[in-house]
Amino acid sequence: MKLRLPGRRDRTEAAPDPAADPTSQLVKTGGKGRPTPKRHEAQGRRPGPPPPPPQTRKEAYKRMREQQAANRGAARAGAARGDEAYLPARDRGPVRKLVRDVVDARRNAGSFFLLVAGLVLIGNFVPNEQVRSYTVSIWLVFFLLIIADSIVLGRRIKKRVLERFPNQDHRMKGLVWYGISRATMVRRWRFPKPEVPLGAQV
Repeated sequence: MKLRLPGRRDRTEAAPDPAADPTSQLVKTGGKGRPTPKRHEAQGRRPGPPPPPPQTRKEAYKRMREQQAANRGAARAGAARGDEAYLPARDRGPVRKLVRDVVDARRNAGSFFLLVAGLVLIGNFVPNEQVRSYTVSIWLVFFLLIIADSIVLGRRIKKRVLERFPNQDHRMKGLVWYGISRATMVRRWRFPKPEVPLGAQV
């Protein structure tokens, strides 16, 4: 039997068990909250060293050309998909995008302009007066069809713009001409590329 002096504590009671200490357990389990990455993984995430500076003027010019080509490619891809940051001033804004959608959602007579013009050109070289007269007639009828279709398209553009943006001051002549000029291009050649399918409700 051990005698305990007053004022002294047993060593076994004074030294707390580190395994039972909740603070130490929180420190151990908390930590970074994730395993320490391996050396090759950490080195793989580090950016590589910067490229050495060009040694000659020719090399510097080559790098500049490559950088410019990469920037042009990124800008063209962004403009093709309709990114506002890369579009030219004439194509920017929600109103211009609405006009493009109105044009791209319908079949326009102007999109067949190149096809008909090619046929008319070929017909003029045929050594037959009757064929030439038919060619002139087709060209005249198609020209009148384009005018009528452009009038219908212009009215639709005005209607949609006023419905969607009624409280803005619009330059309708410029918007209508913007839509008609886009309608005269073949659909796959339009830029920015169409974002709505044919027949869509815009």
